[in-house]
Order: sequence, then structure tokens, then C-alpha cells
Amino acid sequence: MARILDIVVDCAHPAPLARFWAAALDGYAVAPYDEAELARLRALGYEGPEDDPTVLVESADGGPRLWFQKVPEPKRVKNRVHLDLRADAPGAELARLGGLGARVVEEHETLTVLCDPEGNEFCLMRS
Repeated sequence: MARILDIVVDCAHPAPLARFWAAALDGYAVAPYDEAELARLRALGYEGPEDDPTVLVESADGGPRLWFQKVPEPKRVKNRVHLDLRADAPGAELARLGGLGARVVEEHETLTVLCDPEGNEFCLMRS
């Protein structure tokens, strides 16, 4: 049987989007860079982590990793896959996510559809 290792998100700016999702998700953080990774980035012509075309966000409890990879084309249509989030206090969580840069797209009886700073849809469940 297979299990999810990574969820890959195409984006224009991997580092800031990775920081958004690391802050949005409980127990997740942007993976730290060691000296070898920084040297690899410099050898490829990137100044550092802010310019990295692929940024990893990891879960402390071994959950699926999130990879943010730079792509040249902009997002044009609705996501074919999205994340559903659950919070103990959905109202407070909605406000917190908004403070991180998410915006509300639609309100439904049992969920709120939001977009991350690059327009990728996700849902915050109310029940």
C-alpha cells in the first residue's frame, strides 16, 4: 500500500508561500537549511533560501511534507486538489489565517473556502 509522502504545490514564490503554510498548519515548519544546501543554492546561482526554487515544509509528527516548487506559469483555474483544515475554534482560526494572508472566497454552511496568498484554494471546516 502507498502512503502520502509529499504534497507538491506549484507556485511563483516558494519561500513566502512555504512560510504561510508552515504558519497556517499546526506542527509544521520550513525545513532548515544546512551549509551543504546553502552551498548548493549558491552554486546554482541563487542567493539563498529566499530564492530557492523548491522549499520544503515538514511536519513534526511525520505527516505529509509540503513541497513548494517554482513554476513559470501563473495559476489560471480552480485547484483540482485542495486541503481541508479543521480547527477547534473555526472563527478564531479564520481570523488567524486572514492575518497570515489568506482570503475568504466563499462561505458555506459547514465550511469556508479560502485562498492562500497565491490563490490556491483550501477549506476550513466548521464541524
